[in-house]
Amino acid sequence: MKVLQEIAVLFFKLGLIAFGGPAAHIAMMEDEVVTKRQWMSRDHFLDLVGATNLIPGPNSTEMAIHCGYHRGGWMGLIIAGVCFILPAVVLTGILAHFYVLYGTLPAIEPFIYGIRPAVLAIIIAAIIKLGKKALKGWQLAVIGSAVTIGVIGGFNEIAAILCGGLIGAVWLNVIDTKGQGKGVKLLTLSPLFLVFLKIGAVLFGSGYVLIAYLEGELVEKLGWITQSQLLDAVAIGQFTPGPVLSTATFIGYQVQGVQGAVLATLGIFLPSFLFVALLNPLVPKMRKSRWLSKFLDAVNISAVGVMAGVTISLTMTTVTSWQTGLIALISILAVILIKKINVLWIVIGGSGLGYIFSYI
Repeated sequence: MKVLQEIAVLFFKLGLIAFGGPAAHIAMMEDEVVTKRQWMSRDHFLDLVGATNLIPGPNSTEMAIHCGYHRGGWMGLIIAGVCFILPAVVLTGILAHFYVLYGTLPAIEPFIYGIRPAVLAIIIAAIIKLGKKALKGWQLAVIGSAVTIGVIGGFNEIAAILCGGLIGAVWLNVIDTKGQGKGVKLLTLSPLFLVFLKIGAVLFGSGYVLIAYLEGELVEKLGWITQSQLLDAVAIGQFTPGPVLSTATFIGYQVQGVQGAVLATLGIFLPSFLFVALLNPLVPKMRKSRWLSKFLDAVNISAVGVMAGVTISLTMTTVTSWQTGLIALISILAVILIKKINVLWIVIGGSGLGYIFSYI
């Protein structure tokens, strides 16, 4: 029971402060789960990150579920996922209610203004730590660098990781002469639930891919919401902490009130729980296989390369003024100079500075 409480508290806290997208969320989890609590080795955390990048669904939510399963079994899997999602879903639901009443979004941009550059420091710190573990030879350095350059150049993130993994599996096994041995029934059939279940089951890639899915299904095909409502929903998903897929909660509320919010949320997140439940036990077995182990090594460095590429792109779009540059610099210095600083203070500090600087 104590372990489950520990899981609940940790992932609820992360759900409250996890701004900045999947790369930032995973960086925060690495700091909490590997560095501070030592629930698992950094090698195994990397394996989970790499494997998660190859299945549909929100990567950071699935990593929370992986960590919960590793620490607390099936109950840990459920508790970690629910607690990580819950803050974003509740906050998004509240904002959706006021949006219906007043037709506009609240003025929360000044706070987000400072959080975005601040979380860059958290991501960079994680990239350095994970990169050191993933980098097991010059061949992996080449693969990771190529993936980073590809992502910056606009190459699809999932395709980059998969290509890196396949190339690494062949290349590393060819040069490695030391090989090792042998190789539900749904509660409802609501159309709203089914639409979001389908999206959750096939969604790969970034928030921009999510927008394309939602626009195709909900605006063009079904006509449930307008283009303007979709953009407002995506904005709320970006503003609130936790996974951007909480956008589903906002849209569900627009379509069918509280019941719609619940159905849409369940639909879009349920596949992630099922995918992780199937994938998690396979990762250690993959590591024992000579070929699949090399594939994982290459996927891991590719995942770090993707994080690096995304961070570079994120920096270019986030640090657009001296104010955001100063917030990013202060945050990076804090991470470097204060070894055990809690990421919560980075987020709070960035938010406060952003609020102040937005009026200068």
